[in-house]
Amino acid sequence: MGRIAGRFARVEPRRRAGWLVLGLLADLPRKNCWTIAEWAGDPTPHGLQHLLSRASWDADTVRDDVRDYVVEHLRDDAAVLVVDETGDVKKGTHTVGVQRQYTGTAGRIENSQVAVYLVYAGSRGHAAVDRELYVPRAWTTDPDRCQAAGIPEERAFATKPELAAVMIERFLDAGHHAAWAAGDEVYGGNPKLRAALETRGMGYVLAVACSAGITTQAGKFRADALAGKLPRRAWQKLSAGAGAKGHRFYDWAVIDTVDPGPG
Repeated sequence: MGRIAGRFARVEPRRRAGWLVLGLLADLPRKNCWTIAEWAGDPTPHGLQHLLSRASWDADTVRDDVRDYVVEHLRDDAAVLVVDETGDVKKGTHTVGVQRQYTGTAGRIENSQVAVYLVYAGSRGHAAVDRELYVPRAWTTDPDRCQAAGIPEERAFATKPELAAVMIERFLDAGHHAAWAAGDEVYGGNPKLRAALETRGMGYVLAVACSAGITTQAGKFRADALAGKLPRRAWQKLSAGAGAKGHRFYDWAVIDTVDPGPG
């Protein structure tokens, strides 16, 4: 906490920020302002709620401090940047960015708030280093609703891949390095994100839909049709690491595209 202490103008929010972090790391069955306040010995959650909604501190500079701390301790020349989103199920309509949308937290469409996260992953471990709240178009086209929720007027609609690109650019512009980036179909299906990574000379492994068009020396094919053309000997079964139910095995093959660029 000493690293971010200077980001708080007063001692009270700085102390409560420390309680919040320790409470989030504690073995509590549920984690919210009520449970963390009780765990910290506070009679009410008002102090933590004030920290999160009204106290004066710079969340973005704290984000940068956390990013630098993670890279400093987990530094790996072969590190990967992983982009993915997660959602928090909400009640009501006033939480910033909330609407009925798919969230992996529930595994279905729910009234929820969704954020995109950037994770730094290397041989020493992994940790989140950035975040961007996904604000749906239904919000950004409603100035009165945005103003009531405290969203700046200049905040324009951005897709999840666009938010991912912003975070990766921010990571690289801070002078940090990662060997490549990874993401699921939400991000792999966006040509602008792929172009942004290629512009920075950064390799990537991004999933695409089976209907995605892939251009090869033999022409352009759907991804599933192209995979079907490969002989059995072209495939290798490799583990992508251990999961909750054992190793996650996938079949892998390499196909050359017409793009001569590296990565």
